[in-house]
Amino acid sequence: MERIIEIVEQIHQAFEVRNRARDTALAQARQLTRYAAHAIRAIHRGEFQLSAENLEKARQLVAQLREDLKDFPELYHAGYTQDAIKEFCEAAITSSLIQGQYLPGPEELNVEYASYMNGMAEVPGELRRKCMDILRQGYSEEAEVLLQAMDEIYAALVTMDYPDAITNGLRRQTDLVRGIVERTRGDLTISLREEKLKRALEEAMTHFKLE
Repeated sequence: MERIIEIVEQIHQAFEVRNRARDTALAQARQLTRYAAHAIRAIHRGEFQLSAENLEKARQLVAQLREDLKDFPELYHAGYTQDAIKEFCEAAITSSLIQGQYLPGPEELNVEYASYMNGMAEVPGELRRKCMDILRQGYSEEAEVLLQAMDEIYAALVTMDYPDAITNGLRRQTDLVRGIVERTRGDLTISLREEKLKRALEEAMTHFKLE
């Protein structure tokens, strides 16, 4: 009986440590998601410095998560942890593409490959949002540049033909990206045609006045 109590007490202690680590990781994951959301919101508003500050806070939190969970790999690779890290990747990639900056890779962000690719798969949605904001003011080559980035992301995603157990369900996201890219291409095509028609009408009016 004493041996049973001894074994169970040892397990209790181990579970308590793991449970505290899990609770801390959950809180960190929620905070990480908030930093990523704030960074994306700021980048859409043109508040680049604020976006960079939130990304840096998120980067530090990712490093803290990795350090805190080094003895608990099952918690580090748990869904809630990697989902939060995915949001950070999305924010970092979105920020760099919208600003035309150097694109950080997974090693530079200190993240897992699957989380990086799933974060990248979320980026076209944010780029489409930016394109729509631009097109409200009329056709712009800036929107074409963003569409090109979306095309390149989709082209990269379709090469990731691996089981979901490896990519964490990346294939489902890839299917969604295709629709986002095609809708955006259609919107840009309509905007370009409208721009050309506007110019043609202006030229015609100018010619008419000269006569």
